[in-house]
Amino acid sequence: MNGPRPRVEGDWLFVPAPQEHRPYRLFCFPHAGGDATAFTRLAHRLAPAAEVWALRMPARGGRGRHPMPATFDLLVRTVVDVLRPHLGGRFGFYGQSFGSLLAYEVARALPEDRRPDAVVAASASPPDEWGGPPQPQRAAEDLLRLAGMGELIAAEPELRDMALRAIRADLAVLGTYRHHGAPPLGADLYAIAGDADPMLDPDRLAGWSRHTTGGFGLTVVRGGHLLATVEQPGPVDVLTSVIGRERARRGAPEGTPNFRSAA
Repeated sequence: MNGPRPRVEGDWLFVPAPQEHRPYRLFCFPHAGGDATAFTRLAHRLAPAAEVWALRMPARGGRGRHPMPATFDLLVRTVVDVLRPHLGGRFGFYGQSFGSLLAYEVARALPEDRRPDAVVAASASPPDEWGGPPQPQRAAEDLLRLAGMGELIAAEPELRDMALRAIRADLAVLGTYRHHGAPPLGADLYAIAGDADPMLDPDRLAGWSRHTTGGFGLTVVRGGHLLATVEQPGPVDVLTSVIGRERARRGAPEGTPNFRSAA
């Protein structure tokens, strides 16, 4: 892949395909156990229209020795502080599974004038369907298998152990999440599901519409639970459309009505 070399911004952010002309910035939030490198192929496919900034979660990869914040609320506050210096210009959030919930709650926690144009939630139930006691440890094994990652690392015991540790760290912090029923987000919200996702019924994604007063769209694409991976770029066409729509709409005269539809 040609172009500028990838770079990291502090501990928390990875820019797989830097763009010199400062295009639309898309912040990507990985699935449980996932790392920022999962968005590398997506970053190259979205360039030059958008520049991907992927979240480098602790307790995995290059941050294996960095502890995960103790609670979901603390994780949200930490990510908000990390993102604040990088939120100039037009930008959006894209999350996968656990990352969708985190992206949504981070967007809500930001000041109103620093919130994303849009939040794209892939492979995730609506926020009011999350929460409860911590998952049993064996849930990490189930998640690894159902997410389609088991076969990829079956022959690499060390990679498998690292993946399980990362998943368990995320499930532990997820177990502290409670939906507080705060006012919904004002940004546009798009929900995406894979048509072969063994973990989520696409019909449940319509519930995301309750969590925004902005526009809403729902799309089912070909794929399983994880859409953007180290091997697959993910929902490039959907994200390209969302980015184009947001850039056009934000440039429209005041009074232009929001859309609210299920695509």
